[in-house]
Amino acid sequence: MPTVRAAVLVALCAPVVGVLSALFAIPPWAPAVGLLGLVAAGVLADWAVTADPRRLTVRREGTGAVVRLGEQVSTTLTVTNRTGADARLLVRDAWAPSAGAAPYAHRVALPTGTTATLTTTLTPTRRGDRPADRVTVRSLGPLGLAFRQADHRPRWNLRVLPPFTSRRHLPEKLARLRTVEGATAIRGRGQGTEFDVLREYVPGDDVRSIDWRATARRRDVMVRTWRPERSRRVVCVLDTGRTSAVRVGDEPRLDAAMDAALLLAAVAQEAGDQVDLIAADHRVRAVVAGAHGRGTLPRLINAVAPLHPAMVETDFELITSEVLRRERKRSLVVVFTALEPGALGEGLLPVLPRLAARHRVLIATVHDPALVELAATPLHGPNEVYAAAAGTRALADRERLSTALTRHGVDVLDFPADIFASRVTDAYLALKAAGKL
Repeated sequence: MPTVRAAVLVALCAPVVGVLSALFAIPPWAPAVGLLGLVAAGVLADWAVTADPRRLTVRREGTGAVVRLGEQVSTTLTVTNRTGADARLLVRDAWAPSAGAAPYAHRVALPTGTTATLTTTLTPTRRGDRPADRVTVRSLGPLGLAFRQADHRPRWNLRVLPPFTSRRHLPEKLARLRTVEGATAIRGRGQGTEFDVLREYVPGDDVRSIDWRATARRRDVMVRTWRPERSRRVVCVLDTGRTSAVRVGDEPRLDAAMDAALLLAAVAQEAGDQVDLIAADHRVRAVVAGAHGRGTLPRLINAVAPLHPAMVETDFELITSEVLRRERKRSLVVVFTALEPGALGEGLLPVLPRLAARHRVLIATVHDPALVELAATPLHGPNEVYAAAAGTRALADRERLSTALTRHGVDVLDFPADIFASRVTDAYLALKAAGKL
């Protein structure tokens, strides 16, 4: 195909045609045909000797990369010239706009039989999977009058993980976890504890903790100590329905729920508990089961990375059935959803007694500060009155729904996004300290 340079030559032919027509007193079409013929011949000749981009070898190393949202990663293209002719190339490594690819294109001169390595920097702006689209290679002729173009599709995928901003709270929560475990070991046996170690009796110990068999063997008074029961089960349920798409501050409600679930999982894995995850709306989107130990957090992060809100109503009957089918032992079930009368009142409340009868249930929801601001609108006119009334009614509906959930023995955690993840983990630690898991 002709390039811009060929079009410029055609444009320059116009004044030349006028000058030749005036000098030689000939019709304008005669020099026009001659000049355009020369340009066309040059374009065809240039195109004929242009390296064929279809015969180039374009590949990427590896099958993909993983990066956390807000960080950068580089992908490398290797282009090998096997055409038998020197090539002047313009290489466009195309990605979805949210992948943040730079630079836009690479210019490279590639003699025959040589290889060039081209690096594209990716700075993604959205979480999820970002597959490579295509690599478009344009080969320019020696005169720059014509080019050939072809697309290559070396497979590659970029997985963008959640930023996990709440990990800044992790040292504090782990320190509190150690305090909780130590305090429970001193307090003695009770619900939610298990045997820890035998030690010598010291004044002040509960005499009911004396192990008489060990005392007879050691010929010294030995007492049993206890610790919070390990290998408990924590189930994080992510509601990915329409209400999870609502933006609270700078991010969707689903992203705030993911962040809180990851912090909870990180602390629970350090406590020796097993963490499961179910993400669903009208169908199950992701399941992580049997995760424990150091492999818990990576599995959860990879599972939630490609999740996005679906514009459908959440089927809480499906979620309840899935939890009851998978979790036979009594577990802590944390449901990350929206505290909305329509979604919970008609969907969750009818099936909640079945779930609460088998498991300890927490409803965790991100509080939208816009409702408080709306309810506090100064009353200067009719529009402000309606806005304040709408905000007040929304807050009242949330309060009534929270009371209804509490009557079923369910704890409701309703906090702003900036402290949401921390408070959810605090609730888990409080239950663990009280031996209620």
